[in-house]
Amino acid sequence: MEQIRTVSEQTEDVLERVGRPLKPMIPWVARTLLVSTFIEDSVRIVVQWQNQLQYLQAYRGFPWGLSHLFLLANVVTMLAGSGLAISRRMTEGAVGGLFAVVVLQAFAYGMIFDFRFFLRNLSVVGGLLMLLAESQLSRRRSVFAGLPSVSDEDRSKYVLLGGRVLLVLLFVSFVFSGAMSVARVAMIIVGGLSCVMVAVGFKAKWSAIVLVAFLSVFNLMVNNWWSIDFNPTHRDFVKYDFFQTLSIMGGFLLLVNVGPGSFSVDEKKKNF
Repeated sequence: MEQIRTVSEQTEDVLERVGRPLKPMIPWVARTLLVSTFIEDSVRIVVQWQNQLQYLQAYRGFPWGLSHLFLLANVVTMLAGSGLAISRRMTEGAVGGLFAVVVLQAFAYGMIFDFRFFLRNLSVVGGLLMLLAESQLSRRRSVFAGLPSVSDEDRSKYVLLGGRVLLVLLFVSFVFSGAMSVARVAMIIVGGLSCVMVAVGFKAKWSAIVLVAFLSVFNLMVNNWWSIDFNPTHRDFVKYDFFQTLSIMGGFLLLVNVGPGSFSVDEKKKNF
């Protein structure tokens, strides 16, 4: 056991040195990935405006006019919230607006009772919580040393815990979708272990990096929407999954940047 711990610590030191030049870019990349699903969704609504109106009016019972306002409000909120999130301005307002979009779209499009859709959206919400926690921690660091912002610190540790737990729910949807194979079982074991480590906050940063690598490969292999040209509807669904997965990867990268927070095994180990 001692040898395993020594090898683990040496591996972490090597990875830390190799990844140090890339560290300043991680927050910007993470926030951009996180809001990518909202940017893509806003563009899709504009491009498919008439189809979106027809669906809401014919299948969801939206009256004429209200459907227009609903779509317009979604586009404006998603673009404005994404821009604010990337630029790190008014982050709390951006997170609130994007969260409202997730909830309202789930009900408006009748997807709230779709189990897989529900879990994936909870994971996106987990990413938004990580963005909120990053903003709170940054604001706390900017306060003078003699005037600590205790309220921000207290809120951030709860937000980080909620974000970590919600982020890993995406993996649960993998378990319940697709046919089982040796490769799939291996991915479930490795990914599942990493998810548990993220949720409890044990080696959370490195586990999050493993999950980002896992999701990157999975996304390119399974959600390759650019290769689908025979069924536009199926292409849209796969494209939606692709960008949602990118957003969740952004949430994991934010975890790499800010750490798991006070409610974690990693943090408890520092105090002993």
